[in-house]
Amino acid sequence: MTATEKIILALPKGRILDEALPLVRRAGIEPETAFADEDSRQLRFTTNVPEIDIIRVRSFDAATFVAFNAAQIGIAGNDVLMEFDYPELYAPLDLGIGRCRLSVAEPAALAPGDDPSRWSHVRVATKYPNVTRKHFAARGVHAECIKLNGAMEIAPGLGLCHHIVDLVSSGATLRANGLVEVERIADISSRLIVNRAALKTQPVALGRWIDRFAEVVHANAA
Repeated sequence: MTATEKIILALPKGRILDEALPLVRRAGIEPETAFADEDSRQLRFTTNVPEIDIIRVRSFDAATFVAFNAAQIGIAGNDVLMEFDYPELYAPLDLGIGRCRLSVAEPAALAPGDDPSRWSHVRVATKYPNVTRKHFAARGVHAECIKLNGAMEIAPGLGLCHHIVDLVSSGATLRANGLVEVERIADISSRLIVNRAALKTQPVALGRWIDRFAEVVHANAA
């Protein structure tokens, strides 16, 4: 086996990994023992499949590693795919995990007298500035985006902005910080992603793993 035949699978850290790992295992890929140590500083791991290594990276970075062919296949939420819109990525399969929604939220005290359809300008804290601008621009609203990588929910209370755009699952974090959803931008789930160039140079190997993951997803849905 040559180095060019090695397949790197990029998996996101955090909440999605807990849902993704059972799919990876059912597809026949078992990471080395060290992968289970969440405190380990190791980022690349061997697997029971000689041609596949796994890298464990931040969810936003998984898409970037695959887009630039540092990894050939991976898992990323469609929130990340929407934000970066990498043409190098092919997303053939919705894995049906990591389900949530990307929403606009504002202080609960503001909501009763507010009408989103009448907005002409909004200041928004978000880690999705591109998606946010496109969403509001589609109806002629200028969105001034303040890029944050976390703790979005405290931004309105500190006077940074009135609105946030973030992922929402149960809504508990919003409620705990006095916020309510006022618009849903998109439903989110995690996708299997593949580098387009790698798929052309390794069509059999990568195609086999796409089919394997599809079988797992379809079996779960049955």
